[in-house]
Amino acid sequence: MKIDCSLDPFVVKRPKKVKLKNFATSVPALYQNKQHYRKLMSQFQEEIQRLQSILYAHNRYAVLLIFQGLDTAGKDGAIKHVMSGVNPQGCQVFSFKQPSSEELNHDFLWRTNKRLPERGRIGIFNRSYYEEVLIAKATPGVLDKQRLPDECRSRPEIWQERYGDINHLEDYLHRNGTRVVKFFLHISKDEQRNRFLERIDDPDKNWKLSPSDLSVRKEWDAYQSAYSDCIGATATAHSPWHVIPADDKKNARILVSKIVVDALQELKMDYPQVTEQHREELKAVREQLE
Repeated sequence: MKIDCSLDPFVVKRPKKVKLKNFATSVPALYQNKQHYRKLMSQFQEEIQRLQSILYAHNRYAVLLIFQGLDTAGKDGAIKHVMSGVNPQGCQVFSFKQPSSEELNHDFLWRTNKRLPERGRIGIFNRSYYEEVLIAKATPGVLDKQRLPDECRSRPEIWQERYGDINHLEDYLHRNGTRVVKFFLHISKDEQRNRFLERIDDPDKNWKLSPSDLSVRKEWDAYQSAYSDCIGATATAHSPWHVIPADDKKNARILVSKIVVDALQELKMDYPQVTEQHREELKAVREQLE
C-alpha cells in the first residue's frame, strides 16, 4: 500500500500563519489507471477493516475523523469510498448541517460533543464544530442567530477564544484516548465551478445543488481566509490538519486512506489476551457442548 508521495506537504502540525493559496489543490496522480486505483483502495479498505476490528476488540481508544471542505469538495465520496469496508457496528457517521432551534439554545460545542465516538469505535464528522469558526465567521448574520448574550457576541476576541476552546477540547480528547484526525479537502474555484455544472447536467445530481450554494461561492475569499485562520490556529502535534489536494477525487481518497491507516497503526492496541483461567472455562464449555 505504498504510495509515491510524501504526506509532509499536506500536514500542518503546529499553530502558525497559514495561507491556503500556498497549498496545492492538485498533485500528480498516485494511480496509473482505474484498475490500479481500485486495487490501491481495496488494499487500504482491507487494512482499515483489519485495524478497526482490533480497535473494537481492544476497546481503549476511539478515533474521530473530521472532514471539512467547501461545497463539492468530495467529503461524502471520501467517507463512502475510504470507509466502505468498515463494520457498521464499529463506525458512527454524523453530518452537521444548519443547527436546530434546540442546538442554538446550547453552547457551540454541545451538538457535536453528544456525538463523540465511544471507545473501540471510529467516529466520522461530515462537517463539525469547526463550522462555528468557519461559516459563523465568514457569513454575516450567522453569529447573531446563535442567541449569545450581547457582551459575548460582540467580543473582538470571540474567534480566538473559540479556537482556544477547540484546542482545549481536542487536547482533552487526546488525553482520554480519542485520536482526532482532521481533513480539509482543498479544491480550486475552477474545479468547484465544474462540479456545480456537473450537478446541473446530471438529473440524478440536481438535488445536490441549490441557489444558496452559489451565495456561498460568492464569498469564496472570505471562506478561504476563514479556513486559513482556523487551520493555522487549531493545528497541533496530536491533532494536526491534513490539507488534501482534492481536485482529483481519486487522489484525495488515496491520501485520506493512507492517513487513516497510519493513524490506526500508531495506536498501541492488540486483541485482548486470553488468560489461563479463561482457557479452562472455554475447555469446560466445550465439554458441555460435546
